[in-house]
This record gives sequence, C-alpha cells and structure tokens, in this order.
Amino acid sequence: MEVTTTQYKNGDLITAQGRIDSSTAPQLAEKMDSITNEGRYKIVFDMTGVEYMSSAGLRVLISTQKTCKRYNRGELMLACVPERVFNALDLAGFVQLFSIYDDLVEAVANL
Repeated sequence: MEVTTTQYKNGDLITAQGRIDSSTAPQLAEKMDSITNEGRYKIVFDMTGVEYMSSAGLRVLISTQKTCKRYNRGELMLACVPERVFNALDLAGFVQLFSIYDDLVEAVANL
C-alpha cells in the first residue's frame, strides 16, 4: 500500500493506493495520527485507489474520526469510496458516521 498526504490551508488530503489490511493499516494509522498530532483535524481520505479494506482499516477510520470530531474540531471525510469498500462500511453500520463524497474536488472544497 502506498499512502501520500497533501496539506492545504483548510485541511489535509490523504490518498491511498492498494490493499488496506492488518499488515498495512498501521502505516495508514501512522499517517493519520501524524496529522492529528499536529493539531489538524479536517481530513479528506481519497479512496480511489483502494482495492480492499479489512476490519483493521475500518478501525483506523473510526479511530481517526473519533479524534477529529472530539470537541467539534473537525472531521474525516471519505471521497471516491469504491463500491466494495462502501458495502463493507454499510454492513458494519459505519456509513452514517462519515461524510462521503463521490467527487474528490467537492470533498476538498468542503474542508
């Protein structure tokens, strides 16, 4: 899995390529934690290139969302979620916990 981050004036964009499973989820968590540890809580996660996400990846998303939303500081928004990953989020009951955008530009505009 490859993870890249881009910092904007109003927030951050994280882009992942590949599979997010128990062996790669810590890498994603490390990137997200580094952003929130710097006091930035508005994050867009571009999932265009995500082929698969296990429960370990879902835990990273939930943990980051909890950190971002604590004290109404910000939010983790999901963009371009593949159907397979969306179905996993829906099955777990997590869809209502995130703002999900079909368009990356629209998601970044809402930072």
